[in-house]
Amino acid sequence: MGLKRSESPGLWDQSEMPGASAPAHAPLAERMRPRCVAEFVGQQHLVGEGRILRRMIETDSLASLILWGPPGCGKTTLAHIIAAETSSHFIFFSAILSGVKEIREIFREAEGYTARGQRTILFIDEIHRFNKSQQDAFLPYIEKGVVTVIGATTENPSFEVIAPLLSRCRVLTLQQLEPAVVRTLLIQALSDRRRGLGNLGLSASDNALDFLAQQADGDARIALNTLEVAAGLASSTFDSVQGGTLDVALDGALDSGEIRGCITLEIAQEALQKKALLYDKGGEEHYNVISAFIKSLRGSDPDAALYWLARMLEAGEDPLFILRRMVVLSSEDVGNADPRALQVAVAALQAFQLVGMPEGRIILGQAVTYLATAPKSNASYVGIDAALAEVRTSGALPVPLHIRNAPTKMMKEMGYGTGYQYAHDYEDGFSGQDCLPEQLNGRKYYDPKGHGYEKNIIERLAWLKEKMKGTE
Repeated sequence: MGLKRSESPGLWDQSEMPGASAPAHAPLAERMRPRCVAEFVGQQHLVGEGRILRRMIETDSLASLILWGPPGCGKTTLAHIIAAETSSHFIFFSAILSGVKEIREIFREAEGYTARGQRTILFIDEIHRFNKSQQDAFLPYIEKGVVTVIGATTENPSFEVIAPLLSRCRVLTLQQLEPAVVRTLLIQALSDRRRGLGNLGLSASDNALDFLAQQADGDARIALNTLEVAAGLASSTFDSVQGGTLDVALDGALDSGEIRGCITLEIAQEALQKKALLYDKGGEEHYNVISAFIKSLRGSDPDAALYWLARMLEAGEDPLFILRRMVVLSSEDVGNADPRALQVAVAALQAFQLVGMPEGRIILGQAVTYLATAPKSNASYVGIDAALAEVRTSGALPVPLHIRNAPTKMMKEMGYGTGYQYAHDYEDGFSGQDCLPEQLNGRKYYDPKGHGYEKNIIERLAWLKEKMKGTE
């Protein structure tokens, strides 16, 4: 296996490669990083027996790939494994630390290896950090086979990676690690005496392991590094107890059977403190959560709507963004089924601007529960879109003469306004006169569904229809 030798901070040399032993002071997550496919836990849809990525690694037949998944799910670890188990010249490259100069150096070196008959695999961490022109630079070298690119990203590639590069790569989606998988990793770290915490003689209670596995939100790095903090706290607790004997939940953590301390639920909670929620305000999770919020409001589920609202507020989302979406929903999804919904949403926006947080959460809560429990109709939304579609199809049809404005004598002489029936001159304020272009007479765009106040609207429209028959 060939390796990149470089003084650039964006490239990893032999001493930094995953095959090399991590130093004792490295974080637990780094020390416990799997070194081969057999050690890898999780993502079995990619690395299980006979699965696509495992076959590529075992047969050394990698194609250009984009590894897309949330933080701590194994993207970089898989790149490490590829580096350790392929015969390619392998370059690890950070989109955060490196730029165009380093890219050019890589391509020059890769061309040299290609001339000698050896493939170069270029792993790009945080590939979404590259701008369009930087991503464009890779295209001819992938096309010619100078490099095989493996990019890792937490962002949706369809948003962040240019289409020409996507068309030359296969996107492999890594899933958020299940709590059971994270729990397995924690147990391995507790028992591993060479790279993990096995030499400390610690165990962990079941509820502590469950808590850490659940609270990690699928991020193995968070779980393992929090476990290391908890191990330090547990060791300190044991040292302060003279001759204490603690119950164990993990039998055989040491070959000798000696247990010096236990990581309890309280210790795990102390180690974790308050974890930042998985929520990237500029990325996919932002759109996932706001989508769940809107769909909960639309689905008349106030409890779910409050939960997703709380998720956004706790993660630091701008409340004004949430309120603007609520204003739109009040017309799009509630509409005339409850005309007050728009008033409530606008009032909530204005009230929040007056008081801000933390009291503003109360205003948000009231508005959310009102919108969630209001009757729903998208008839107004469907109606305006239907009318727009008509205009785009029919074009600018002439305005009927009888409803044209006639501010000048010449316009009056041309017939503008002639025959207009002023509604207030008629009984019940309704003349029944057609106002659509002649080609569209009788066309319907608004079809109320009869939910909430729209029942009254349906009755009113039916009455107007009967009234019109009487004027014919």
